[in-house]
Formats: sequence, C-alpha cells, structure tokens
Amino acid sequence: MSDILNGKPPMTFWFIGGAALIWNLFGLMVYVMQVSTSPEELAQAYTPEQVDFMLAVPKWATSAFAIGVTTGVLGCLLLLLRKALAGPMFVISLIAVLIQDLNTFVLNDAIAVFGTTPAIIQSAVVIIGAALIWYSWAAKSKGWIS
Repeated sequence: MSDILNGKPPMTFWFIGGAALIWNLFGLMVYVMQVSTSPEELAQAYTPEQVDFMLAVPKWATSAFAIGVTTGVLGCLLLLLRKALAGPMFVISLIAVLIQDLNTFVLNDAIAVFGTTPAIIQSAVVIIGAALIWYSWAAKSKGWIS
C-alpha cells in the first residue's frame, strides 16, 4: 500500500514491462527476418503465391512495420525506465501497425494467401498495443512513470 502512495511501481509493473519488451523484441526480430530473407530462402518455406505476396509489399508498408516495432521496443524501454514518453511511443507504434495492416488486410488479401493465422496474430498485436497505451497512461496517473 505504501508503494502506491510513494509512486513506486509494484512488481507487476516490472513483469508487464519485461513481458512487453520481450513481445516487442520478438516483433523486431520478425521484421529483421522479413527484410533480410532472400527470395530463394522464402521459396523454400512458402508457396509461390505467398512468396509473391511478400515480395510485393510496398516500401511504405515495410516502413510502417519498422516504425511500429522500433517505437514499440522504445516504448517498453522507456516504460521500464519509468519515463512518461513511453505512452506516445506506444501510440506511434499502434498507428504504424494499423498502417501496415491497411496494406496487409485491406489493400491486399493476406487471408486468401496465408489463411487466418496472420489475422489472428495481428489482432493480438493490435490488442496488446492498445493495452500498452492504456497501461502507460494508467502508470502515469499512479505516479509510477513521469
């Protein structure tokens, strides 16, 4: 109880921040793999239609992916450093994810090419992104970050 009054975050704060950092680092790893895998390597793991889909992703969507994962990682680091700038980083991250999803699901039909798995994963990404925005705002209102 005294931790709440003196602005010291509870252990759950550190657990959530650490878990969020791992989640976002995984996203960063997926991004790096996506942009560094050659077409020949893709052809070994995916159907020709899936390879064509991945190679046709426009630069603006790839940039949105990079921005989303980078600001997500930065947001988590700032959260763990107890800095209120984490909140705006999470907002930028979520906006970038939604821009990327515009390409993936609205302008192109990833579900027709890959099935429902990408939609399920991206739904989790959006939900977690929104939850991190809320959590950072709640942490700020409780004095855990400033």
